[in-house]
Amino acid sequence: MTAYQLLQMLGYALNIVGLVVCIAGLTLARHERHRLVGRLLAALGFLIAASPVLVQLLGLVEPVPTGVVPPP
Repeated sequence: MTAYQLLQMLGYALNIVGLVVCIAGLTLARHERHRLVGRLLAALGFLIAASPVLVQLLGLVEPVPTGVVPPP
């Protein structure tokens, strides 16, 4: 299994976990006492959810080249 295939499989889980962390951070940020912690938690959730795309954007994981399809 290549790193690209592993990233594709983990992408959905990372999106869901990041979304939950982000929503928890935004809910926490509504209270004046916990505003900074909530904002940091929301930013962390966004980074978790966007990590599959960011890893590909930075070139850490490259897609597997597909074979050339002959014309019909």
